[in-house]
Amino acid sequence: MGDRSPKDNQKKTGQKQAAASSADKKKQQATAAKSAVGKKK
Repeated sequence: MGDRSPKDNQKKTGQKQAAASSADKKKQQATAAKSAVGKKK
């Protein structure tokens, strides 16, 4: 019952990677915004 098809496993892995990369992008944007604000002053 716990066995999954390779296709299903690939789909889950892709979703995990997409979530991780979007989180990384948000972090980078936040860091860039902070540094931009610091440079303007």
